[in-house]
Amino acid sequence: MAKQRVLVTGGAGYIGSHTCKLLATEGYDPIVVDNLSTGNKWAVKWGPLEICDIRDNDALSLVMAKYKPVAIAHFASCCYVGESVENPEKYYNNNVSGMLSLLKTMNRNRVRKIIFSSSCSTYGNPQYTPIDEGHPQTPINPYGFTKYICERILSDYHRTQDIEFIALRYFNAAGADPEAEIGELHEPEPHLVPRILDAALGKADHFLIHGTDYDTDDGTCVRDYVHVLDIAKAHLKAIEHIFKFNSAEFINLGNGSGFSVKEVVNKVLEITGCKIKVIEGDRRDGDPAILISDSQRASEILDWSPDYPDLTSIIGHAWQWHRSKKSDS
Repeated sequence: MAKQRVLVTGGAGYIGSHTCKLLATEGYDPIVVDNLSTGNKWAVKWGPLEICDIRDNDALSLVMAKYKPVAIAHFASCCYVGESVENPEKYYNNNVSGMLSLLKTMNRNRVRKIIFSSSCSTYGNPQYTPIDEGHPQTPINPYGFTKYICERILSDYHRTQDIEFIALRYFNAAGADPEAEIGELHEPEPHLVPRILDAALGKADHFLIHGTDYDTDDGTCVRDYVHVLDIAKAHLKAIEHIFKFNSAEFINLGNGSGFSVKEVVNKVLEITGCKIKVIEGDRRDGDPAILISDSQRASEILDWSPDYPDLTSIIGHAWQWHRSKKSDS
């Protein structure tokens, strides 16, 4: 019996590549579509790579016609808060136009199921924590707005075009494949954990904290860190769910606990045994003080719970990847 094919947009990226590995392990055939603008060709190891921009309807339609996927896992997007503030046009063009193009091509090829990589940034500054899916969505940066707009587009396409979807609102993805086959690598690197690990490895001469005057216990931002493999597992469960039920769901993914930037730095120091020069800087535009998830719906709807909820596993796996593979890439 032929394997079911899942088309993974952005599958050469950080979360997409980890999801591809899990899908292949669980008997699916992941088909990666990536323009390699930020993705890494070496991260595509578990299925074919089609180099294609999802905004190119004709090229994308040829890929769908060739592989006939049963579902789409949509990761392809620009995803840096700071950059979105500086260059919002890039984010609306890539993220929103990309979603419209993808849905148009899905309709053309009669593909009706999509798992969307959304974000907790759609909530903006929290009115309460932990944040559940009923929390008002008032994004405070262009990245968050693009994810919010894409969610609204999916709702309208569900109503008018019979598109079934599950939008997974991630909190802070971190960690790496425990077998160190793949991990997080961006140029430049905007994310907290790999930036601290770069400093630990001497690849950066210091680590800069963006703001120490937030209304938190130690003045630094508090985030809910969720292991990349737990996010991948949620995509697998979302695909299984969408095959069984008519779906139009918005679901948080987080651990339900928060750690400040300084707490993450201290955990890195503990795990690595390295010395790190830490510099305290100004706040970064578009950063809420606290983001912590209520992920009860993920448990109820997807039967999902994190396998790696502790910061030690998340940073430990990332450290293993950084030490063993990053210098080779």
